Amino acid sequence: MSYQAPLKDMLFCMTELAGLAQVATLPGFEEAGVDTAQAVLEECARFNEGVIAPLNHEGDRNPSTWKDGAVTTTPGFPDAYRQYAEGGWQGLQHPVVHGGQDLPKTIGAACIEINNSANLSFALCPLLTDGAIEALLTAGSDELKQTYLPAMIEGRWTGTMNLTEPQAGSDLALVRSRAEPQPDGSYKVFGTKIFITYGEHDMAENIVHLVLARVSGAPEGVKGISLFVVPKFLVNKDGSLGERNDVECVSIEHKLGIKASPTAVLQFGDGTAASIADSAGPGAVGYLVGEENRGLEYMFIMMNAARYAVGVQGIAVAERAYQKAAAYAKDRVQGRPMDGSLPGAAAIIHHPDVRRMLLTMRALTEGCRAMALTAAAAYDTAHAHPDGETRQGARAFYEFMVPLIKGYSTEMSLEVTSLGVQVHGGMGFIEETGAAQYYRDAKILTIYEGTTAIQANDLVGRKTVRDGGAVAKVIASEIEATEATLRQSDSAAAHSVAGRLALARKAFLDVVEFIVARGRTDPNAVYAGSVPYLMLAGNLMAGWQLGRALLAAQSRRDAGDDVEFMRQKIAVAHFYAEHLLTRVPGLRDSIVEGAISANALGSDAF
Repeated sequence: MSYQAPLKDMLFCMTELAGLAQVATLPGFEEAGVDTAQAVLEECARFNEGVIAPLNHEGDRNPSTWKDGAVTTTPGFPDAYRQYAEGGWQGLQHPVVHGGQDLPKTIGAACIEINNSANLSFALCPLLTDGAIEALLTAGSDELKQTYLPAMIEGRWTGTMNLTEPQAGSDLALVRSRAEPQPDGSYKVFGTKIFITYGEHDMAENIVHLVLARVSGAPEGVKGISLFVVPKFLVNKDGSLGERNDVECVSIEHKLGIKASPTAVLQFGDGTAASIADSAGPGAVGYLVGEENRGLEYMFIMMNAARYAVGVQGIAVAERAYQKAAAYAKDRVQGRPMDGSLPGAAAIIHHPDVRRMLLTMRALTEGCRAMALTAAAAYDTAHAHPDGETRQGARAFYEFMVPLIKGYSTEMSLEVTSLGVQVHGGMGFIEETGAAQYYRDAKILTIYEGTTAIQANDLVGRKTVRDGGAVAKVIASEIEATEATLRQSDSAAAHSVAGRLALARKAFLDVVEFIVARGRTDPNAVYAGSVPYLMLAGNLMAGWQLGRALLAAQSRRDAGDDVEFMRQKIAVAHFYAEHLLTRVPGLRDSIVEGAISANALGSDAF
């Protein structure tokens, strides 16, 4: 089946959970109410369903290619990107002053999901451009903003993030790329960067690389890293494109998934790519972003934006896999129903285990969507609310949620896309069916922009140990309040969700206390359980949002509002509580009581 954006569920999450009405009262967002959200999402769905989604399988079958330094993307991608840019989609969340539409993240996040569900490989190009725009908005000089932002927000130019080197993956202290100051205030950049998403392509006029490098004489380690803008083509004073810069794509990777997205190896400053090399000598011309030696700080702006977006990618590919599996289950005739309700063979949707798998896929996807959109509203509040204390509280909540959205939602996508293959049975193992592509594409999401373990380390160290678990405990108290409201309902489903939430919340608090108590004195014990802690916390947060969704759906059902949709929301929340929140106490036990066994074997025993 073709992809259909889940607009009804998105709008439900935005209005009932994220508080879109409150977001629309924030300064600058007054026009971003439900009518605007619905209009934007409907147009976003129309474009992505009609233009981007049909290219998804073609990109897997006919991926990007490299020859003599140039990358040719999948047939249809350049024209689709032109339409994407002309539609104004790149500028959706960016400032009006630079040509954007300045819509809140609450709306923008839903559009990001739609774009990634339609075509994960395609959507990576605008995703990285968004991150580069955010970094320049935050740390770029007025001159850099004026030179690069309008064209990037318009979509004529794209952006990249250049961190990784052959010897420097997650440990950026090992970065060796160097930058040499020039008399005119620019720098010459030299080095090799790998795993650069859309580092070279044929879809835009220019590519704006944001590159980490060390200025000559800088301190060792992460404190000596600076950030530079290094464009593929230099930009003249009138904004037109000038000579080719000394940056060359020397190869692209051959990957398990996201095959249409070119993952480039870029060489900066070897003198082969630049038309200026003869006159100015080798070296890619770069321009300092902010201050020297603060590059990692600025790059984290891009990384945090990208980490949230990658979490949304997980939700997106899970939604696509669920839709395909549900459609197949309704069509595939195999076996008789266990209850004898039909006289002969029936579609597999009638088998209880198939329905269990489909409900697992749907509940995980909807739970993570609710979590992500609620966090997006907190981001908007943190940036635009007039009250400082309110901004601070929203920022703390959002920052706590980012590693969960990135880590839990992407790990969730592996489970959901695997179940999608399973629902298809043997046909799921056949590439032509399409289910396998989602499984392969999803794997990278748990790896890039910081592996699940890196997100878990962030959750433990920066988000739990550093503040003594204060933010975690505030969130737990809010969950407890939701439990109390659920218990006031006369619904058996609400009482079941309340009970499961309570058990999960208590398990969460046990783990928080364990981490705070031993985080500094016995770090091996704590970090052995860091990923289980992330999975526990993400599971709880998604379950909490579905508990809130159940309350809203009951109210609207009782008012006669879209009764069937509300009935399904209640059923999904009930299922999540009884089949997925039940995983949390076991995770608690493995963390709090399993540290010794996790560290029982020394490194030489493996």
